[in-house]
Amino acid sequence: MQSNGNNRLLTPPLTIHISTPPLEDSTCEPSSDPAYQPSKSSFLSLRLPPSPTAASLDGETLRSRASSFVSNADTKRSRAYSDVSTVQYRYDGEELTAEEALRPDKIDEKDFEVEDNPFAFSPGQLNKLLNPKSLAAYKALGGIRGLERGLKTDAVVGLSADEGTIEDRITFEEATLAGKRRKSISEDDQTKGAKPAIQQGSIELYGDRKRIYKDNHIPAKKSPSIWKLLWNAFNDRILLLLTAAAIISLALGIYEAVGQTPAPGQPRSVDWVEGLAILVAIILVVLVTGLNDYQREKQFVILNAKKEDREVKVIRSGRTVQISVFDIMVGDVIHLEAGDLMPADGVLIAGHRLRCDESSATGESDAMKKTTGEEVWRHLEQGTASSKLDPFIISGSKVLEGVGTCLVTAVGVNSSYGRIMVSLQTKTEDTPLQIKLAKMANWIGYIGSAAAGLLFVILLIRFLLGLSGNTASSAMKGSQFLNILIVAITIIVVAVPEGLPVAVTLALSFATKRMLKENNLVRKLRACETMGNATTICSDKTGTLTQNKMTVVAGTLSTQIEFARETGLFDREKRIMSSEEAFSLLSSSAKDLFMQSIAINSTAFEGLEDGKNIFIGSKTETALLMLAKKNLGMRSLAEERAVSEVVQLYPFDSDRKCMGVVIRLSSGSYRLLVKGAAEIMLENAAKQLANPAGEPLEVAYMSALTRNQINSKITDYARQSLRTIALLYRDFQQWPPIGVRTSKDDKQMADFEDVCQDMTFLGVFGIQDPLREEVPYAVKKCQDAGIVVRMVTGDNITTATAIATQCGIKTPEGIAMEGPRFRQLSNTEMDEILPNLQVLARSSPLDKQILVSRLKYLGETVAVTGDGTNDAPALKAADIGFSMGIAGTEVAKEASSIILMDDNFSSIVKAIMWGRSVNDAVAKFLQFQITVNITAVILAFVSAVASPSSHSVLSAVQLLWVNLIMDTFAALALATDAPTEKILDRRPSPKSAPLITTNMWKMILGQAVYQLVVTFTLYFAGASILGYDVVRNPLLQTQLNTMIFNTFVWMQIFNELNNRRLDNKFNIFEGVLRNKFFLAINAIMVAGQILIVFVGGTAFQITRIDGTQWAVCLLCAAPCLAWAILLRCVPDRWAARVFKAVGSAFHAIYRPVATGVSVVCQPARSVFKGVKRLLMRLSGKEGHEASVAVDEEAAHNAAGSVVSPVELLRVIPPITLTTMD
Repeated sequence: MQSNGNNRLLTPPLTIHISTPPLEDSTCEPSSDPAYQPSKSSFLSLRLPPSPTAASLDGETLRSRASSFVSNADTKRSRAYSDVSTVQYRYDGEELTAEEALRPDKIDEKDFEVEDNPFAFSPGQLNKLLNPKSLAAYKALGGIRGLERGLKTDAVVGLSADEGTIEDRITFEEATLAGKRRKSISEDDQTKGAKPAIQQGSIELYGDRKRIYKDNHIPAKKSPSIWKLLWNAFNDRILLLLTAAAIISLALGIYEAVGQTPAPGQPRSVDWVEGLAILVAIILVVLVTGLNDYQREKQFVILNAKKEDREVKVIRSGRTVQISVFDIMVGDVIHLEAGDLMPADGVLIAGHRLRCDESSATGESDAMKKTTGEEVWRHLEQGTASSKLDPFIISGSKVLEGVGTCLVTAVGVNSSYGRIMVSLQTKTEDTPLQIKLAKMANWIGYIGSAAAGLLFVILLIRFLLGLSGNTASSAMKGSQFLNILIVAITIIVVAVPEGLPVAVTLALSFATKRMLKENNLVRKLRACETMGNATTICSDKTGTLTQNKMTVVAGTLSTQIEFARETGLFDREKRIMSSEEAFSLLSSSAKDLFMQSIAINSTAFEGLEDGKNIFIGSKTETALLMLAKKNLGMRSLAEERAVSEVVQLYPFDSDRKCMGVVIRLSSGSYRLLVKGAAEIMLENAAKQLANPAGEPLEVAYMSALTRNQINSKITDYARQSLRTIALLYRDFQQWPPIGVRTSKDDKQMADFEDVCQDMTFLGVFGIQDPLREEVPYAVKKCQDAGIVVRMVTGDNITTATAIATQCGIKTPEGIAMEGPRFRQLSNTEMDEILPNLQVLARSSPLDKQILVSRLKYLGETVAVTGDGTNDAPALKAADIGFSMGIAGTEVAKEASSIILMDDNFSSIVKAIMWGRSVNDAVAKFLQFQITVNITAVILAFVSAVASPSSHSVLSAVQLLWVNLIMDTFAALALATDAPTEKILDRRPSPKSAPLITTNMWKMILGQAVYQLVVTFTLYFAGASILGYDVVRNPLLQTQLNTMIFNTFVWMQIFNELNNRRLDNKFNIFEGVLRNKFFLAINAIMVAGQILIVFVGGTAFQITRIDGTQWAVCLLCAAPCLAWAILLRCVPDRWAARVFKAVGSAFHAIYRPVATGVSVVCQPARSVFKGVKRLLMRLSGKEGHEASVAVDEEAAHNAAGSVVSPVELLRVIPPITLTTMD
């Protein structure tokens, strides 16, 4: 038994015996066939009208009522059934023949044509059941019996676990005839003396099923090929423009070198080399970017495949087993219970009060009640079927309540969900951080483009003014103009920081892959970013803070017999004995009563693990089952349940904190068995067993003294951190009892609140779930990181407080409160207690959702854990929802952002560390790139304007190499630092924190100033300082330019080390040896730079330099490490004051200028829009283009689209500064 918030009681497993009433008789009499038994190993032993292999099973079979549960009692028909005699129902397609009902649509004709099909039905025929839901198609296929026979499966024992190739064939007519005759496969085979239909062994497992019906994989969206990614990398407007200019430059250079004769004594022109070098550099940039994208796509494909995988319960060869969702086959029999996500299309075989949410597939918001396939068939035969009958379960739908089994009819691309997913496959959405960085990249790009445009205008004016005195050839003049254009375009290439979104993508890709190894399966990428800034964690208890290894260590049977793990102790004059001694004192009737309460009222089932029989299910329930097996001589669960007739069950309800089941006794009376949270059960108890050791059992009213004693015992258990579970029962002479409310849908289903009164108390058990050893340390690390940890559990407040104290969550000044009281508080009262609220006990999913919503309202970034279906709203409401990989339902997993594969709280701490690592990686790269942006653009601009020949000190090829370092290599190096526990030594960043902090601005501007001072000193005064006569010896000028370029690149390499830290601490080498990516990337950059200097020559417009010159370069570049130390010594608050003053002055000047520019440009914009509108009208595309423009504008605005420079100047916000002191 498991509770929501780790105390969720699941629906008890049922033995539902269903047999076929004769066609002429609608009553339900017991079967006389001794060979017909339910499966003894299944979780839900569902009895159908004679199963195809029923004759091969041993045991005795009971018969069922029409829809679900066996009952030999005289009961009234359900409302739908009882209306048969008075109302003639009709359904869509009733008038269709079988041929018309299964007629293929034109687009699906290929699904109806299958070669060498050993089965009776094609995938297309089965798809007619649900495309849309069609009772006519169901009737045409022979109903559940026809499907069962035609798919060569069995509704009770499922598919054979070692099925290979299907040897014999079955025709459509034979299968559908089985439905009309209600004859099973095994019966028919015995009549004919047929051989086994399945060949086993050497052939591929389920080979024919996979060939005909496919497997349950939904093809992933085809990843772009490497060539497509390379084309995407190249298909950038700036790169295309640069390529065109480089090609023209190359053509002119070749013309100069080949088509013109050089002057006497002069070598042939080699200007073509620059054009070729630019093209080679562009190819290199495209290759590196494309390969990087390709690797990232591969990683996300692997992650998505893992994200979709989960385990489901199916019946194979009569045993309930758990298999991957991808291994489900058409013909499989699947167990369904509340919280499951239907993995394929199917038809309900049998079940109890099954309701599904199909809104994701059909848009229908109401819960859809499901009717068993056999009952639907009966109505079809009797002519009383209506459209309200729904035996179909659509893939992707969520089971809201009830239990049942269903026969799979379509999987993978043939299923409803599969077809929708294939048609809706879209590109992964950008995360919030990616969108923010894209906006910043646009903003920076506009500034760089403005600088490049201004440079082009200045150099062009100079070029035009000098044409009159320019004696160069026409080709040379064209080359000079192209050089100006190329320099301007290259500055744009460098200025546009396209590496920003790439950096966050790389960081997310690296982090998600590593997080998976640490038991965090990331379902939504944005959770990686958000988790790093979480300010509070609302954690479940069971399995998350505790080990989820539960054992019954103490208990009280009735009120007289107590047991505990320690023996020989005395408590209130009662001897505390072992559990064996305690249960041996019970009478036979009392033992049977406890057996029924534990074994029948349970959802756990038996399975195999490492060749041993184990209990699978809720850990609370398995603990009680182990107790029963040890002390009550319990046989297999299937045998215990086979002898009990289940009339009605009450699935676990998180508000009631209990579950129940009604069984029919051999005497003809009925017994309600309930188990749940001890203190709540005690409130519903009015009686107790007077003498559990006597025969027959006697019941006495519970006195106030006895009630206080039991309540005291429950409190004692809770103080020892034990979960307390109590058992109740009550006998009734008829069901439903007279005077109680019943379900609107089925008058045989009594309302729980009306019957769970005046109950008899059986006993209470204390269940121990040890705390995980690593939890106290993990909680302490969270608290040190500024994260408040709260426990939200379904346990009582005493148990919850005891465990919260053990793991360090509950402090002396902290508040512990129960859910019912919490939800009654006003918003003001909640806001007052939330800062100190540390434990929320006896909480419902609604309480958890209220808590999350209120914390978010107060500005907190909330992470919450959940495992139950009802936890889904809270998981969705939270900033980060963690679902349980082991104990969680599929609905909870679907609603979550991250799945904890081991259900362990320490894994949440790992997620926080990786979340902070992602944010840090992006910040490091941002700090590094903006520094290079500022330095490179200013250096290229000033040197080009200052040069008489209009040449920048950094050539186009050199700038492309710098751009490669900035956008790709640095992203790879800085995005791959794995986090250490020291990353938890700081408080989380608030939601309002800017992308660039004061400390980052300090380092960016400080390093930019240093680099500009060094490079300008070398450029303008380097010849004088080094004693170079560059006028007489032009080679010295080339060497000086080479030194400037070499110094500039080495400053970036050293500054990359500076950017490994974002705080004001000095050790920038911490953990550098653990990051192999960082070392490898820097080795590539260093080797590449050395290679360029030694052999780059003409292509890079440089020359080799000697050792002294190398020393000068390194001595000028290396001090940026020491300069960074000085910058870190400057308090952030001082820097913030300076930046604030400068920013205020800038805005005072900038806003009037921006307004003036906008006014001046407005007429030109109006003329341009008018011309564009006229051209569209002439082309007849005005309406279409206008609608597209509106849609695109909305989309771009939502995703941080590019705005015009004029608009940017008008709306650019002031910089927000935060300090880290």
